[in-house]
Amino acid sequence: MSSFGLYVLGFVVLLGGVGYGAYLLHVPHTWIIVGALVIIGIGIMSAVTRTKRRDPPSEAPPP
Repeated sequence: MSSFGLYVLGFVVLLGGVGYGAYLLHVPHTWIIVGALVIIGIGIMSAVTRTKRRDPPSEAPPP
């Protein structure tokens, strides 16, 4: 499994836990949805930045 897939899977688990906790605390459904969308956005942005391919190192300039 790719590192991007693992990162997204981790955020899905986080999202489920936070959503379930908010449900148990009787948070209105509207705010649970808003929180879920924010967590999804943060998860995608952070997964893309952490798993993007790095540029290969450039050759050293000649002396």
